[in-house]
Amino acid sequence: MEVLVLLFVLGALIVVPLILLKVALGLVLGLILLPFKIVGGLFKAVFGLLGAVVGVIGGILGAVVGLAFGGLGLLIGLVVLASVLLLPLAPLILLGGIVWLALKAASPKAVRPA
Repeated sequence: MEVLVLLFVLGALIVVPLILLKVALGLVLGLILLPFKIVGGLFKAVFGLLGAVVGVIGGILGAVVGLAFGGLGLLIGLVVLASVLLLPLAPLILLGGIVWLALKAASPKAVRPA
């Protein structure tokens, strides 16, 4: 049992100074690198805000362009749909127009009382 206690004490005498050395080196390294961390934080804040502004502007422009192209696509789709629907009916529309013009030409003109 005494041997285990002796090994534990020797282990503590070796490990404790190593832990203290690690903490001291971490503290010194942290103090040396602190100005770089501050400058990095400032750059991160500035470029983060700049990126947010550019992102908002890009989002607005993207929405406008998307709406414009969406409207153009809708218009083209409606024109194609109308032409597909009206193209088979073109002979009937033409005959109907000719009949309407003939009836309009044959009917007497209304005379307005003076």
